[in-house]
Amino acid sequence: MEEDSQITKGKYAADISSIKEAHDRIKSQVLITPVLSSASLNAISGRQLYLKCECFQKGGAFKFRGACNAVFSLNDEDASKGVITHSSGNHAAALALAAKLRGIPAYIVIPKNAPTCKVENVKRYGGQVIWSDASMQSREDTAKKVLQETGAILIHPYNDGRILSGQGTISLEFLEQVPHIDTLVVPISGGGLISGVALAAKSINPAIRILAAEPKGADDAAQSKAAGRIITLPETNTIADGLRAFLGDFTWPVVRDLVEDIITVDDSEIIKAMKLCFEILKVVVEPSGAIGLAAVLSDTFQKNPAWKDCNHIGIVVSGGNVDLAVLWDSFNKAK
Repeated sequence: MEEDSQITKGKYAADISSIKEAHDRIKSQVLITPVLSSASLNAISGRQLYLKCECFQKGGAFKFRGACNAVFSLNDEDASKGVITHSSGNHAAALALAAKLRGIPAYIVIPKNAPTCKVENVKRYGGQVIWSDASMQSREDTAKKVLQETGAILIHPYNDGRILSGQGTISLEFLEQVPHIDTLVVPISGGGLISGVALAAKSINPAIRILAAEPKGADDAAQSKAAGRIITLPETNTIADGLRAFLGDFTWPVVRDLVEDIITVDDSEIIKAMKLCFEILKVVVEPSGAIGLAAVLSDTFQKNPAWKDCNHIGIVVSGGNVDLAVLWDSFNKAK
């Protein structure tokens, strides 16, 4: 397929060139994740579904792609100072692992309410954990303080062109593995994943549809799309702990221009989709990773005539880092 020239270089924080460069930079480090399909899930959904299992990526989530690209694109002088981020989850572990592979320090500011399993991942990969309060203000202030003390390079979890480019490598793989996909369904939070995926996918196949999946308890992206500007929420409430961030100035323009629609689902739908992944696919998926399947199975999607021609749907299963105690609790509540 011819690449779309409408996504011009410099219009967004990443483009097909930077995504291909990222792919060349990180291909020796990242895993090509498998695409699973299931006759049972196809029957339930009434479509052909293809699930790109980033839960099998190093670090247990897609975040390793962006973090790896950011870390390995640093020059030696900057890299020697180490890297810093603030994150409650998968980006934290991904950056710690990427830094370990490059042999540089990683300073990870983590809010005190972060899932235990994700904190353990950071420690396992050698990241230096610095605690902050749960608020975004506390996270940012703590990171700023550590940055001043260490001179480390800040790697934002999503609002960074290097991150978008790394995440976009998912589309390069996915559309090679299943070229006839007509629709991609991608979780949305800060927008780094869906921005990279959309920029690459639309460049390869301009006709492909990009749909976002978002929890109703953290529906800032859906509100932003409706309002035509970035909306932030005073608080979020969802089991999908990886989907509580707000869009940034690098990610919003891509979401505004290239994402056709945002499908919101409630936590009970997410839990049901997780159970299907466990029971049918035999794959461990965290709530944020199951939301794409939840969106495709939702009445919002199934009964919308606009999507009746979405027959070959690619779903990005973004991660598999589950806090098991929280998981069992949620399963019991859903009964």
